[in-house]
Amino acid sequence: MGALLHEGRTLILLGAGAAFWPVFRAAPEATDTQPDPVDRWSLRVVGALAERFDATALFPFGGPPYQPFIAWARASGRAFQSPVGMLVHDSVGMMISYRGALHLPGEIACPVPAGVSPCDSCAAKPCTTACPVGALSADRPYDLDACHGFLDTRPGQDCMAQGCAARRACPLSAGAGREPAQSAHHMKVFHKR
Repeated sequence: MGALLHEGRTLILLGAGAAFWPVFRAAPEATDTQPDPVDRWSLRVVGALAERFDATALFPFGGPPYQPFIAWARASGRAFQSPVGMLVHDSVGMMISYRGALHLPGEIACPVPAGVSPCDSCAAKPCTTACPVGALSADRPYDLDACHGFLDTRPGQDCMAQGCAARRACPLSAGAGREPAQSAHHMKVFHKR
């Protein structure tokens, strides 16, 4: 999902692609009823990868302090700030989700991305009008209270079951191959916090 040089080493950002959800659902963390199953799965899987490749595993959760995943994502040249403030990825749109990173010894040659935001060529910018309560806007901060209030209503159940309407409106989000059950899981976790 992205790579960059960081502190004289290579940082590989690991995202949740289309194959993630079926793999996760078959994992023990998905059914053991313990808190934070996706984070615990990420700790186990990314931790094992780090051990295998003599890397340091880093995660976007578990703080404070938190690792600067948004800054790293933007520095990779594959993720950008969308018109509504959320990250947008050059191939999975606003369904971007980083589960961890590997900080590998040495500098590894990685493909250089175009580094051009997909939003620059998106004339319609449907993400700017998709939120039913206008919680996301290009000219003001994310209105969390409006978002959470809406999610508690009957019309808000569409976002709870399918995922954020603004994220889904991004034309590239379809490239994520995200199953509704995955979006519903993430919305449930987001809404209870």
